[in-house]
Amino acid sequence: MMKKFLWLAVLALALPLATWANSTQIVFQNTGGKMSSNGTTLKLSNSMLTSFTTVGGNTYTGNLGTVSFTTGPLTSGNLGVAGMFGSGGSFTIAGNGNNGIPAGVLFTGSFTGASWVGTFNPKGQHGLGNWTYVLTANVTGKLSNGTSAFGGTVQFTFDVPGSKQFGKGISVRLNDGVTTVTVPEPGTLGLFGTGLLGLAGLIRRRFSA
Repeated sequence: MMKKFLWLAVLALALPLATWANSTQIVFQNTGGKMSSNGTTLKLSNSMLTSFTTVGGNTYTGNLGTVSFTTGPLTSGNLGVAGMFGSGGSFTIAGNGNNGIPAGVLFTGSFTGASWVGTFNPKGQHGLGNWTYVLTANVTGKLSNGTSAFGGTVQFTFDVPGSKQFGKGISVRLNDGVTTVTVPEPGTLGLFGTGLLGLAGLIRRRFSA
């Protein structure tokens, strides 16, 4: 239910724009893959791109490609409870040629900042408790046609195995993620900022639920 609500919220925040090659906003959804860390950065590998939607009505679904990233370095906090990551790293969305999506890189960029927050459920794992995490980040880079773009991504994990906290040497399955990439145009930056605030509020409500 949460996954559907997040997806609808992102679409509701989207700007009324045309097809993806000329639009100012593109939305990608991914699922699965592994989140791991070397103790300083976060890494997502083998996450499947499952949806590529334009506000103008073009929707592509299925096994469309991959989403992968490595964040910038941890600047404050920790991996177990909550932390902040600086700029740097890499963020790549690639198509595989299926269902009308071109093969090759669709968006490539780097992080301009990210937050990592854990939530502990004492009733999880048969009463042993379990940790889940969410990464909320800003990215900037280029589309496949060379156009500069910026965006935001939200990535949710499943439970960490063995009721452990996340940390160096531990990998956790990704539940799902949503990435919105925008090409700046006059008058749209304020609206996009409002959208990111809406996503932040949604995440806070998820943790307090």
